[in-house]
Amino acid sequence: MTVDREALHSSWNRTRGHLDARAHLAGQPDTDLAATLEFLEHNELEVAVDCLVDVGDDFDLPLAFWQHLDRAAREMRLYSDALHKPHLTAADLCRRHLAAASERE
Repeated sequence: MTVDREALHSSWNRTRGHLDARAHLAGQPDTDLAATLEFLEHNELEVAVDCLVDVGDDFDLPLAFWQHLDRAAREMRLYSDALHKPHLTAADLCRRHLAAASERE
């Protein structure tokens, strides 16, 4: 199977754009995004999503934060992967927060 490198890089760039959701965490107390930034630097985008969902889980963040993470998860097809895992994934938590934030707004 051949990989369309241009399409892959475009997907990575779209995902990186969605992971700018971390800007919503600026100014939150006791928030360390060093691990997230390191994962982004090494193109470990799924792990970066996991970190942002984990950090965001502790705060009442706006709908926009969860929408960005939702788009990143969709771009990486994390929701379809979550169907095959017996445990709660970051994508599952993102969906829950997205729903709750949508109800508040």
